[in-house]
Order: sequence, then structure tokens, then C-alpha cells
Amino acid sequence: MTVRIDVTAPDDPRGSSVVANARLVGVDGLTSCRVTRVHHVDGALSPEELDRLCREVLIDPVVDEAVIDGVTPPQGRVVEVALMPGATDPDARELERAAANLGLPEIRVVTARRYDLIGDLSDTDVATITRRMLANDTIEISTEGELPAEFAGAASADVRVDDVPLAELSDDDLLRLSKNRVLSLDLTEMQAIQAHFAAEGRPPTDAELETLAQTWSEHCVHKTFRARINLTHTSSDGEVTVSSEDGLLPALRKVTEELDPPWLRSAFVDDAGIVAFDDHHDVAFKVETHNHPSALEPFGGANTGVGGVVRDIIGVSARPIACTDVLCFGPADLPDDELPTGVLHPRRIRDGVVAGIGDYGNKLGLPTVNGSVLYDPGYVGNPLVYCGALGILPHGSHPTEPQVGDRIISLGGRVGRDGIHGATFSSAGMDASTVDHVGSAVQIGDPIIEKGLIEVIERARDAKLYNAITDCGAGGFSSSVGEMGEDLGVEVDLSEVPLKYPGLQPWEIWISEAQERVVIAVPPAKLEALQTLCDAWDVEVTDLGRFTGDQRLVVHYGDTGVVDMPMAFLHDGIPRQELVGAWTDPAPVEVTTPVPTAAQVLQLLAHPNVASKENIIRRYDHEVRGGTVVRPYVGPEADGPADAAVLKPLGTEGHKAVVLSNGICPSVGRHDPHAMALLAMDEAVRNLVAVGGDPDQVAVLDNFCWGDPTKPDRLGSLVRAVQGCTDGARTYRMPFISGKDSLFNEFDGEAIPGTLLISALGLVPDLRRAVDSAGMQTGDDLWLVGANEGALGGSLASDLFDLGATRVPTPLHDPLPRYRAIHAAICDGKVTAAHDCSEGGIAVAVSEMAIAARLGVSVVVPLDGLDPFTALVNEAPGRLVLSAAREHRDAVGAFLGDHGRHLGEVTAGDDVVFHLLDPVQGEDSNLEPIRIPLADAVSALTHGPSGPTKGATA
Repeated sequence: MTVRIDVTAPDDPRGSSVVANARLVGVDGLTSCRVTRVHHVDGALSPEELDRLCREVLIDPVVDEAVIDGVTPPQGRVVEVALMPGATDPDARELERAAANLGLPEIRVVTARRYDLIGDLSDTDVATITRRMLANDTIEISTEGELPAEFAGAASADVRVDDVPLAELSDDDLLRLSKNRVLSLDLTEMQAIQAHFAAEGRPPTDAELETLAQTWSEHCVHKTFRARINLTHTSSDGEVTVSSEDGLLPALRKVTEELDPPWLRSAFVDDAGIVAFDDHHDVAFKVETHNHPSALEPFGGANTGVGGVVRDIIGVSARPIACTDVLCFGPADLPDDELPTGVLHPRRIRDGVVAGIGDYGNKLGLPTVNGSVLYDPGYVGNPLVYCGALGILPHGSHPTEPQVGDRIISLGGRVGRDGIHGATFSSAGMDASTVDHVGSAVQIGDPIIEKGLIEVIERARDAKLYNAITDCGAGGFSSSVGEMGEDLGVEVDLSEVPLKYPGLQPWEIWISEAQERVVIAVPPAKLEALQTLCDAWDVEVTDLGRFTGDQRLVVHYGDTGVVDMPMAFLHDGIPRQELVGAWTDPAPVEVTTPVPTAAQVLQLLAHPNVASKENIIRRYDHEVRGGTVVRPYVGPEADGPADAAVLKPLGTEGHKAVVLSNGICPSVGRHDPHAMALLAMDEAVRNLVAVGGDPDQVAVLDNFCWGDPTKPDRLGSLVRAVQGCTDGARTYRMPFISGKDSLFNEFDGEAIPGTLLISALGLVPDLRRAVDSAGMQTGDDLWLVGANEGALGGSLASDLFDLGATRVPTPLHDPLPRYRAIHAAICDGKVTAAHDCSEGGIAVAVSEMAIAARLGVSVVVPLDGLDPFTALVNEAPGRLVLSAAREHRDAVGAFLGDHGRHLGEVTAGDDVVFHLLDPVQGEDSNLEPIRIPLADAVSALTHGPSGPTKGATA
């Protein structure tokens, strides 16, 4: 018997959100919205048992109203939305588990959402609200009225392994096959597969072909970064230089091997990079991207992005302790008529991504502590979602060598069609038809299952129950088992793999990227102890097979053969690509700058890339686990932006802390991708040093998001960015310990701006000396570290005021002395606050410090030979603003030496004042100062583009 249970909270804020967002999509007639949670419960429950389930699990009698075994009477137009049958439904799963924990009979559950839309609405209005706001056709079904309950199941379970004839296929036929099966393999790769199986005298099975596609995908094997590349670089004056790169990934690894600091534990060989934290613990850090899935289904894409990167941390035997996120969207105010066909509106993508990140991290009990949000028209078709995670593990506790005879054990979630072709789908561009072909690549996560995995792996690690571990991500079992068994060989039986629903064929089980799974190598003698541990945490265990020692990948489904091929061909048979790249430096442009005004400073503060992101960040828990020292927002009103996150890992002794920061400047990359890499690295270091991080112990991660690398201009800019990274690593003495590339970020042939995220991991020697941007006191001196520069290319001011600048700031040649000087001053307790100069230059940095502290400031803007506007807003690297007590002026001056100079003072007033020197008279004459009421600066930063500018004078 199936019973419907409707649960409604009359004051549910989701209803108010629907009303507000309806106006943004042009529907003004919606006056209110009532949101109902619908549960279809199928099982042999008595009325008393049903009542108990509702009382103890579903309904909060203080805030909820419920209708049991019936339908809530309608108010207005009713729309119901449900997940497609077979999609992961975490709410349903948890209700099923709760019923079992209560000792109730077994039940099956399907959930849905109901929206009562109240107001003067036409049929078109209802359709618009449903399509644009309530339902995503990629993974959901919707209707006006009541949706029937659709339980997954009853699909045919006949096992079928099909041969895929290749021998007689022409080149065109091979490419057609690759496209139709979403293999994302090029002609040379298809020909290599054709030749291999011709030599074996048989066609490949469907599972063998799919296995090769996953393993050889751009996502998994990074074939562009391993390719031989010929680069033609043309300077702005026409000078042509031709060079060759023997692999971008080897170049990044080489510089890490050259630096080889003693605190480096693991780089580029595991699921995450690992560095030393103290004498007893190491920390692991990884950042992943989930761009393509987030473009189709923002909540699920971001949700599983967090889940995936957390599994990377689990995959190096570490306990996750924090998350980061950096997000790039199209303009939130993009007019509807400018939205390409087949693309979700940036505002909807943003809201879904933010909800997905918060949902996963919060449910795992992990703080989201650092990140950034950028808006640019280049991300309309392809948003970027960078998800990061940090973990901690005892030193030397990560085993990496499976043994012959070890059992191949899968832990965690069940397998479904969700996630099939995720690796290959993300290795190609997108267009309006993408969702029709690869909807199954979109997944929904289940953080409660992953929470169990975290607990099990930590305890299994400490009990030494496994010899190796890897997460089950892109390519599913085909990649995780295939990679773990590369040196030994494996034999696998898929017939006992737990499925979410029947009907999956062996190749689907083998490559499904269904979430929340890890694979471990377990000695047979330790299986019983592992099973007992997993039972205690309600984590499902599956014995897939064994490590054989014969260097072959052999997969069965019971007695049916599925895959049988040598590991050597799987991992080494892919042809190495030969690619061509080209980059031409833009011609320099003479820039005419305006006279600086207070209104301009307020416009900079209100720009979406500077304005407060509290409406996003407050969705995330950044305090859970109790280790957060420097939070995303600081100051007496907790609305001043911090430069980096500082955390004290629980269970560690002493006062040492971890610092996480990032640098990203894609606008610079439009003009000079080499400089972009160096400037992003500098920004990450500046942010880290600004909170007390040691510049001599910094490890970095690179995440490249780019367009189609088969197009010379895209590849040329990518090569220049990688060259910037290797140059920067040597300049800053910072090893790369992990990274990821996400290529083919294009929609209908339009590429995103090449975007490099640099994430930095460092240490604060004594968290009691950590500083933030809000600590200054009345009477403190303000100091400027670093010099101005006239180049405005890629700057916020050039973009905002349409200056058209192309010349970008010059990267630093010897940055460490200045950062060591700042660090020494902070460690000596002489610095009360610090903030880096980035977007908006001194104008924004000083204003943000005043806002954070809620104090007035008065500064004299140094010209350094520039016009006043450029001096005020330029984004030269290596600059920070510090505050220090006046009594420490001589000491701070001694610490900073030639790197710093006195900038101004913190006042008891209510204004932010910039004194401008006359560019002709210099020190002998001042222009009229820019005076901004602090309240106006606060409003501009916290309200964004709509913030008021009244009261400001120039």
C-alpha cells in the first residue's frame, strides 16, 4: 500500500524566494507561494506505525502542518516536481533508513515538491516559473497538478555483453561511433583501439570499449597536458618565437622535483597532495572542478563536486577537515534575450551551485572556509565550479601498495545509471543538445553515506585493515580498479555489485560514476574485521574480486565474460598527441584616465567581483569542528572580507595552524596568460602572508579551466599559462603538489576566458599572532608595502570604466624578501591588521579595511610617477596595506626597510579620505582629497551595484 504524506511549513522561506525570483524572470503576478514536501511511502505499515513514522521523523509539530494519506487542498495553481525514477533521492533513502532504525516494516519512499502558486497568473506565467525556477528537465519531471508516485524497478535484468565490431569501420565510421557512444576519443585513438583488437582477432566488447574511453579520457589521463606541443609566440611588435614543449604536466612535476623541500610528503602521485604539518601529522589538499555537470544541473553538479573532492582526501587516508570553493558565473543581471538557447540563466546556476555546496559540506559537518566568486560574460555558457578540501592524517599512515591476493573491496554507495559518461562528457564541449545526449552524466550526491565512509576509513586506516585505497570517481570502477591494479592485474565479478535498481548492463555497472564510493585493497585475513567496522557505521561492503599478479584486467558478470585485456594497453596504449599552439601578444593601447572621484571608489566597491558575498557565504557553515581562527568575514560587524582562512586542526598540539588562500585573475589572462599565472600566484601568497602565513613554507595547486585545446589560440594561451606557473614556482620557491585541468569549456564554439586558479596551503607558526583585515585601532599607522605600476590591463578599473587597457602589471622578480619582512613584523606582534591590494588597488584595499574595523582612515596616495587615478586603482603585484601602533613606527620601518612606506593613519572619524598629490607639483601640492562617508562605503560593499553613493565628495 502506498500512502502520500504532505508536510508544509507555512513560513518556509523557500516560498518567499520563489516569489522574489519570479519577478526576476518577468512574472509580477505571483503574490505568495506555499511549498510542500511530498512523501510517497510504500509498505505494510499499520496506521499506528505510520503515525509513529510521521511524529518521530517527518513532522515538527511546532512549525509543520501535515496531511497523511491524502492531498493538501490546493491554494492557487499547483505544480509538483519530482526526481526522475532511478535518480539518487537522499531524502527518500534517509526516511527508509529511519524507518528501519525505528524497527518498522521495510518501506520504499519517493519524494516530491509541491508549489502552490497564488496570484494573478496566466498559463504562460506558470510555465515560465516551472521551467525557469522550479524544475530542471535534466533530472526532474514536473506537472501542473498531482504527480503519481513512480518507484524505480521492474526493468529488465537480462545480462547482455555486446561485441562492437571495429575491423571494417572507416575513419568516418570510427568517429561516428565515438560521438554516438559519447566516448570523446579522436581518430588516432579509435584507430589504436581498432588495431589492438584486430591483432587479437576479435572485436572489443561494449565494456572494453567503454573502459578504454574512460581511462583515455581527457578528464582521467590529461592527454593534452602530456602531449608534445609546438608553440608559435608572436610579440606585440611582430617578433616570432617558435618553441616546443615536451609535455605540460612533466614540466610542472619537474619544477617540484627541483625544489624538493623537506616538508613535502607527496606530489602528483595520489588523489591529493600531502605536506608536513607538525612532527606527528601531515595535511592533504586537493581542488577539483565540476563545470560541465554544474552547467546542466547546478545543484547536483556542485553537490557532487564537493563530495568528489572530499573523497579525494579520503583516498589518501586523511580525515577531511575543511572545504573551499571558487565560483565563476555569467552576470547575474544578464537580460533574458541575451541568454543562449539551451543555457540556464547565470542567476539560476549560481543559486543552484551555492545550494549544492552548502548542502553537502554542511551535512558532512565540514566548514567551508575560503573561496571567491567572479562574474564575467565569458562564463554564461560554461560556469566554473572549483571545489577544494583539506584533510589531516598521521604521518606515514597512507598505504599505497596492494598485494597479490588482496581482495578488491568497494565501500559506500550503490550503483545506478547516474554518472555514466561523466568522464567522457566532461572531455568535450557543450551545445544546446548536450543535455539530451548525456543527461545520465548528471548526479545527485548523498552526503550521509559519505559521512559514514569518512568514519570507516579513518578507523580502518588506524587498524591497518587495507594496503591501498583510491576514490571511485570519474570512470567508476573501470578507472579506480583499473588504476589500482595497473602493476598487478585484477579479476573482478560484477554480479554482486549492489544496484540502486535492476536493469543495468555490465558495462553500465562498470563505468557508472554513482557517488560516495571508495575502493580498497584488503588482505583476506582482515575482511571480517572490516565487515564488523562497516556494519557499525551502516556502510555497505562489496567484494569485487582480487589482485592477480598477471597484469591483465579481467571482468566477469557471473559466468559471462565482460572485459579481458592487458593492463599495458589500457594504460600505455594511448597514442601521444602532437598539438600546435599559437599566441599573439595584444598591441599596447594608450589609455586616457579620468580624474579620480569618490563616486568611482564607490563603484569599485559595489562591483559584483568586489561587493560582499555574504549572501552566499552565510549559506555555508564555517565554524563547525571549532578550528576556524580567521573566518571569511571579520570585524565587529563580521562583514569585512578576510584575505585567507586560518584553521587549527583538532587533535594537534601547540599553536601551529594551517592557512588556505587562493589567487585568480582571468581578466589578466585575456591579455597575457603568462603574467596571469604569475600574478595569481602572487595574489595567493599575498593573501596567505596577510594573515600570518610563512612565505617560506607554501605549497600550491593549479587548476586550469580552458577551452578546446585542439584550437591553436586556446592551446597557445594554455601553454603560456603553464610556463608562467613553472616560472612562478621557481621565483616563489613554491612546489606544485597537485592540480587538475578541465578543458573543452565551450558552448557552441564560444570558449570561456582561460582561467587559472592557484590555491595555496601554508602554515601560521603561531596562531596567536594571526591577523586579519579588521584589527587596526584608532591612531594606528597605515603602511604600504610595494610600489605602484601604471599598467591597468586586466584591472577592475579598466573593465568598469571601459578604459581598454591591454598592458598588464609586471610580475615580481624577487618577491620573497618583502614577504619575509611582513611575516617577521607579524610574528613579532607589531602588525595589527593586514590586507592585500588586488581588485581596485589601494582604493578598495584601504576602504575594505576601514569597513572591516568600522573606523575612519586618512591616507596619502603615493604617485610613483603616475597620474592620480592610476595610482589610486592600479593592481600592481606584491602590495599590502598594514596597520601598526604608532609607538611601533620605528620597529615596523626597520622590519620593512625599502619594501614599505608610511601611507596614513587610522582616525576616530567617520570618513575614508584619500589625499591625492598633484602629478605636476608632486609633494609640494595636494589636489582636492576624496572623502567618502564610511556609511556609504559600507553600503556600497554590502549592497553591491544598488548601493547608494550619497554624501561622497571629491
